[in-house]
Amino acid sequence: MPESTKVTYKDAGVDTEKGQEFVQNIKRNVESTHNKNVLGGLGGFAACYDVSFLRDYKQPILLSGTDGVGTKLQLARLLDIHDTIGIDLVAMCVNDILVNGGKPLFFQDYIACGKLNLQRMERIVAGIVEGCKLSDCALVGGETAEHPGVMPDDEYDLAGFVVGAVEKDKIVDGKNIKPGHQVIGVLSSGPHSNGFSLLRKILLKDGKLPSDSTSLDFIKKHIFVPTRIYVKPILKLLESVEVKGMVHITGGGFYENIPRVLPNGIGVDIQNLPESYVFSKLQKDYRLEPRDMFSTFNMGVGFILVVDKNLSEQTITTLENLGETAILLGETNDSGKISIKSLEN
Repeated sequence: MPESTKVTYKDAGVDTEKGQEFVQNIKRNVESTHNKNVLGGLGGFAACYDVSFLRDYKQPILLSGTDGVGTKLQLARLLDIHDTIGIDLVAMCVNDILVNGGKPLFFQDYIACGKLNLQRMERIVAGIVEGCKLSDCALVGGETAEHPGVMPDDEYDLAGFVVGAVEKDKIVDGKNIKPGHQVIGVLSSGPHSNGFSLLRKILLKDGKLPSDSTSLDFIKKHIFVPTRIYVKPILKLLESVEVKGMVHITGGGFYENIPRVLPNGIGVDIQNLPESYVFSKLQKDYRLEPRDMFSTFNMGVGFILVVDKNLSEQTITTLENLGETAILLGETNDSGKISIKSLEN
């Protein structure tokens, strides 16, 4: 019989000691997002969050959301920039529950990798921490898993999960949107975390970064920018303005996301759009069809609000005072369709 050999978990590609070191390295950074409601410490089996404050609500409703950042991760790997992708992860989750007026309470992440790279993982978590701070959300825990033989050593994937709360009679659900309401757009920071399969196809050369500095700078400065987190300004706005409906412009662009908040039979006529260097350049340089672009990208508008006509100016002014740039996009009608003026010219 062949002589038996000892095989360890580390030999199989999973380094549990390095995993424990990673948890200790990020502990202080993660705890910087905690508030009095977070119980216990990082590294336990479960995250504990004291929700006794919900007794201050008349009818508290919990909201939850989960998402990832898609193939934008491939650009992070190619650029070797990992300290903002965590902001994207948080943004994609918290902006979603914000649509219903939800205040984020706590967040958890899941990171899968081929091989645990401590420095890289710490940079990723630093971005998640920053995203949580930007949304007043506690990072209460997560999971980092090595998948040797399933994922290449250099690759990783991210997923996030958020829980928030809203007063039942303060839920923003779009059911009272009627023709003649104003549609206001809050500007994005760029493509955010959507459309990157198309962006990689047109911007990369055989899956690799372009060699010329101009193209590379365009990717770094205008494409690979973190998703904007709208939580603080929008929640502040809701204290003084009655908003009928809100939309997070993510995958599917205008045509897929706007109808999600509209009652049956209600449409939107978009007459005005922000000037966007990045999307104008993409359309011009790569001959992208406008309708495809509006079905794929946010086109410079990351978040949309629907308000009464007499509240339009107040909404825009309030958002601008809170550091956002907002414009009047158009208004609702009874067509049941999404109409974009620039596509009809």
